[in-house]
Amino acid sequence: MALFGNNKKQVGSTQDTLKFAEIRNDTVVLKDGNLRQILLCSSINFALKSEQEQNAIVYAYQNFLNSLNFPIQILMQSKKLDLSNYLKKLSEKAGSQPNELLRSQTLDYIDFIKRLINLANIMDKRFYVVVPFIIPPKVGPTNPLSRGSEPQTLLSNDEFTTYTKELEQRVQVIETGLGTIGIRTAKLNTQQLIELLYGVYNPEEANKEKLTEAENLTGEVVKSELLK
Repeated sequence: MALFGNNKKQVGSTQDTLKFAEIRNDTVVLKDGNLRQILLCSSINFALKSEQEQNAIVYAYQNFLNSLNFPIQILMQSKKLDLSNYLKKLSEKAGSQPNELLRSQTLDYIDFIKRLINLANIMDKRFYVVVPFIIPPKVGPTNPLSRGSEPQTLLSNDEFTTYTKELEQRVQVIETGLGTIGIRTAKLNTQQLIELLYGVYNPEEANKEKLTEAENLTGEVVKSELLK
């Protein structure tokens, strides 16, 4: 009897479990061709508001939800606070500081922040609104190389441009509605979308490794002859 049998089970790729196919022009394209754009939202300290202000916020939020004619998804992400860029800038300033006393105090402050983050385990909470656009049924060909359980819909450039414009109109509705409540919003760009999804699917690695900027990726795109 052989130690390793020849009957190999077909194991699916990790990509088969992902719902999205690509990220293009600040937009997440799902495997079924549907589109998503994501807004990063500021928060409101509701508990510090007066009762009158709290009621005004609740009513404004209720009116905002009732005004929508499309679904949205509200996402909260909680992860360990990352101040590496801030500490890096402080270290650079300390290195160029001619005053010895100020340089020493800056280094002490950097050391204090590092110890505080490790001891207190400070968490950073971020809030997002996912804005969807569902493409009309039976639009676009399917990818013959799709290995998942569902065929991957391919959108032409014209279709993508048209649907993205409609999606951006929905994003503007969300931005205006949340703005009346006092919540500031910012649409995530391609690089930020990549980092968000990478952090969701790889939480441990995301805290240790930094992703390469999207515009710095220079690898050639591999195209199949079947798609021509």
